[in-house]
Amino acid sequence: MEEIHRRIPHRPPFLFIDNILEISDNGARASLAVRKDFAFFEGHYPGNPIMPGVLLCESVFQTGAVFLADHLKEQTLTEDNVTPVLSRIRDARFKRMVLPGDHIEISVSLKDKMGQFYNLTGEIKNKDKTALTISFALALVKDSE
Repeated sequence: MEEIHRRIPHRPPFLFIDNILEISDNGARASLAVRKDFAFFEGHYPGNPIMPGVLLCESVFQTGAVFLADHLKEQTLTEDNVTPVLSRIRDARFKRMVLPGDHIEISVSLKDKMGQFYNLTGEIKNKDKTALTISFALALVKDSE
């Protein structure tokens, strides 16, 4: 968790990755053990808990932010601190449900960069089967003091 906390500002209960598996020049992989005690399962849905699609997307975005934090460390951009902020979501496709007790693997790949915008694709695998695919963009925003 410390590796994650050093790279992105997200903290529980709004942190949806719990392990960084790999960071490469063009992407990253992370994982999440979907615990039965996550509070959102109480209401989504009682008696038939399913991880909300929006939170699956968020786990991809957080993995993208981890990648970008490492990617930017290696480049001399500026001395100002910046935070990667979601700026676009495209073509989200939900293919399988994620349930309490599942262990998901999240991967992101950098497609291109335009100015301060980084276009990425993401995928979640659950039991070696695709649960989600998505394209998204992160923008670099200077931290406010």
